Amino acid sequence: MEFNLKHIFTAFMVLFAVIDIIGNIPIIIDLRKKVGHIQSEKASIIAGIIMIIFLFVGERLLNFIGVDVNSFAVAGAFILFFIALEMILGITLYKEEESNSITASVFPLAFPLIAGPGSLTTLLSLRAEFKIENIIVALIINVLVIYIVLKTSVKIERIIGPNGIRIIRKVFGVILLAIAVKLFTANIKALLA
Repeated sequence: MEFNLKHIFTAFMVLFAVIDIIGNIPIIIDLRKKVGHIQSEKASIIAGIIMIIFLFVGERLLNFIGVDVNSFAVAGAFILFFIALEMILGITLYKEEESNSITASVFPLAFPLIAGPGSLTTLLSLRAEFKIENIIVALIINVLVIYIVLKTSVKIERIIGPNGIRIIRKVFGVILLAIAVKLFTANIKALLA
């Protein structure tokens, strides 16, 4: 095992930007108002398990259905691009139907809000750049941050305020847009070669 703090930090920041748990606080608060209670532990653990499983078997699963990693990464780059546009421009391109039961902790919160197409694609692209142990540490730190944010979302909203959340969302949107462009250009070259 070869831990590298710089790689862990980079992987953490990329996943943090893609998952955008701070930017999702308004969605979490709306969901909490609709269903009454969100099981923060359950949502965090399930999202973490989905992402770790995909980190290990995602590539084999894609090969099984006849899709190579570069094609998946290009498709993921488009998803990240549109998520980034939503964050920067404050528009909604895709609206997920929300559950009205306690299962909201799993769907849509754990999947696809936290462990969605963007984060799963990002995990595969990170795997091409960093050692798996560094990605797992970054992933665990992200799951802990997600848990803390879910547990304290109402307090965070009060402290940061709606304008603060909007600013954070736009900043992470720009970071995510840059990641999408990098992911697209790196993988489209491999596809066209």
